[in-house]
Amino acid sequence: MATKPGIPKGTRDFSPAEVAKRQYIIAAIKHHFETFGFQPIETPSFENSDTLMGKYGEEGDRLIFKILNSGNFFFDKKKLEMPASLDELLVNSSETINKEQLIELNKFTARISEKALRYDLTVPFARYVVQHQNDIEFPFKRYQIQPVWRADRPQKGRFREFYQCDADVVGSTSLWQEVELVQLYDNVFSSLGLNGAVIKINNRKVLSGIAEVIGAKDKLIDFTVALDKLDKIGEDGVKKEMLEKGITEEAIAKVQPLFNFTGSISEKLAKLEELLATSAEGLKGVEELRFICDNVMAIGMNKSELDLDVTLARGLNYYTGAIFEVTAPKEVAMGSIGGGGRYDDLTGIFGLKNMSGVGISFGLDRIYLVLEELNLFPDTVTEATKVLFINFGDKEALYSMRAIAALRSAGIKAELYPDAAKLNKQFTHADRRGIPFAVLCGGEEVDTATYKIKNLASGEQQTVDLDELITRLG
Repeated sequence: MATKPGIPKGTRDFSPAEVAKRQYIIAAIKHHFETFGFQPIETPSFENSDTLMGKYGEEGDRLIFKILNSGNFFFDKKKLEMPASLDELLVNSSETINKEQLIELNKFTARISEKALRYDLTVPFARYVVQHQNDIEFPFKRYQIQPVWRADRPQKGRFREFYQCDADVVGSTSLWQEVELVQLYDNVFSSLGLNGAVIKINNRKVLSGIAEVIGAKDKLIDFTVALDKLDKIGEDGVKKEMLEKGITEEAIAKVQPLFNFTGSISEKLAKLEELLATSAEGLKGVEELRFICDNVMAIGMNKSELDLDVTLARGLNYYTGAIFEVTAPKEVAMGSIGGGGRYDDLTGIFGLKNMSGVGISFGLDRIYLVLEELNLFPDTVTEATKVLFINFGDKEALYSMRAIAALRSAGIKAELYPDAAKLNKQFTHADRRGIPFAVLCGGEEVDTATYKIKNLASGEQQTVDLDELITRLG
């Protein structure tokens, strides 16, 4: 007996209706990307490993899917020789990997895998900018809608293969770009009918300033990674992780106010100014936040909310200024549906210095789940074929096909049942497909150049000519 086929964990098949809904979201995002002046690019699904590794922090690196070298690689015994320290680790899989073993593991991995599936679209974009810098007009506004892969633990709204929809600007340090990106988020969600999405904003300079004033500047990455998990593991979990990373209890006590940081944006900014009075970098972050927030509110927003969240850190190491994260309306239990931020020197890792950029991403899969839960997809999204022509035989089929060609030219979705099967079978097929109309062209209709159109919901039938048929179905 043949083994029943399956798909890898964390991936999905999509039905015609699901694809139609996904395309509806993509079309809305793409429309606004283009009205804001962003241009499309695409990059390969996999990159050289050294392009991706080391760009997302230690936790991100662990989630990168490595691609095993192909060809006769496994016949090269020297390349396959595993260090003794890793042999011991594999024998006793319950052991916790130490730093020395991690280094050895990375070296061994580099010998057997030189490429990896892209983790996001931002680092490949930075590589693209460096590689094509002589052909690009800066500032360069690009958008990209493609799948990415992460070796994460699958759960609701989190998959191992998923689409990102990114918009980035490189070649400008102007904070007006951040203002525009907040507007872009708001415009997209408004056009999708998604009211109450919260666009959270913070600044990595503020976080660096906080780490400085509490005496934990050397632990900035550990501090931000732990703080970013506040909504997932709670205050006690964050404090525990900070202690485990070597941040002192005294330092943690100083950040206690951040765990209950309330008030309007203006009030929060005032509190931050007081907290960061001795940090020039922190105050610079507050100044940038004030510029962005003040101008966004002066321009106005449609249906989204803007909120300053001082615990927002986003674990990616390349952010240097403003950082964004979007959460779904309160009535939906869902993680972030978008995020991004400013990166002052991401291209520097590839040799192109002083090329500041800022970008945001829309989480297509999570936005889909939110719209589904809130019943926000229009009924027309999943409309398929509007009319099915019943097949009575080759002569009648040819007559029908001429009419079908005319209907399609008029933008009407029409098709012919391929076989001259029993009428009941053809009508059942139309019903299961949700096709609202059927056209019957028997010998009489062929002889009189007419068409019998039937409303499959009401059963009403009428005989019309081609022009009236197009009018009725248009």
